[in-house]
Amino acid sequence: MQPTTIGLDLAKHVFLVHAVAADGKVLVRRKLRRSEVREFFAKQPPCLVGMEACASAHFWARELQQLGHTVRLMPATYVKAYAKRGKSDAIDAEAICEAVTRPTMRFVPTKSIDQQAIVMLHRTRDLLVRQRTMLANALRGHLAEFGVVGAKGFWRLEELVAMARTTPASQLPEMARECIELIVVQLEALAERVSAVERSIQGWHRRNEASRRLETIPGIGVITATAIAAFVTDIGVFQSARQFAAWLGLTPKLSGTGGKVQLGRISKAGDRNLRRLLVLGATSLVHRARIEPARLPWIAALLDRRPARVVTVAVANKLARIAWAVLSRAEGYRNNVAAAA
Repeated sequence: MQPTTIGLDLAKHVFLVHAVAADGKVLVRRKLRRSEVREFFAKQPPCLVGMEACASAHFWARELQQLGHTVRLMPATYVKAYAKRGKSDAIDAEAICEAVTRPTMRFVPTKSIDQQAIVMLHRTRDLLVRQRTMLANALRGHLAEFGVVGAKGFWRLEELVAMARTTPASQLPEMARECIELIVVQLEALAERVSAVERSIQGWHRRNEASRRLETIPGIGVITATAIAAFVTDIGVFQSARQFAAWLGLTPKLSGTGGKVQLGRISKAGDRNLRRLLVLGATSLVHRARIEPARLPWIAALLDRRPARVVTVAVANKLARIAWAVLSRAEGYRNNVAAAA
């Protein structure tokens, strides 16, 4: 009897395998060292392999697919419901093996090497920008302790540094100036690294057709377009634009019982980076609608009825739905308002 379904619990060094036959009988339940994983699956007939979509999952999915297996990645949250009492790697592997056969299970598409590379670029840029913001806030806070206060905003840092350098020594001692120079040097180095990463992202954007189509949407720039194109490997997984917006956490939470349904705040599920980029793009559109209401009348009408932050999230939801339409239909953005005019 040969296995037809295998649940693989991933780890750094020790992996757990749970294999069952077509009738559900358990055939294999064992530990594997990292060096033994590929050899074990090479000896197995082509079968369905389930894994949680966690660290290194996409790498192992590609490795096992090369051996002829059908690999399915699943969100860990969805697999948890199939785990029995207790917590161990063996229990997790058994739950994965059970969950991957469920007809209602939702799967995560496997990313290619190039897609993982552009995702890493975005993660790196996000890390560098956070570090730059931390240094800028530290510089502003340190100078405020000596009475040197400048305007807020990263783009006003040069003015703040100039003020610090022209402050007399009686107010800002030499030791404080040395600390300021150290922070400024770090800020300059981070700015160069962020620029280098953004140049790489721009080059990938020029080569990717889906990213170029996404850039045609108002409120979505190169960074957001490349992020969506990199993180969303298969738009066909989402059956509707609302599903895509819900995956990003831009739809309200549903709470109801006894026939009474209530909608709460947005779920904030899915990828936080994508959601943040869409909200930032929506913020720019809301700001433009306040200045030029005629160009974005539907946003201006929303601002008359709802608070600005509520409108911003609603516009971000709209951007997500438009992005789904652009990707699923393989065409650029069509401005219906301009066409009607």
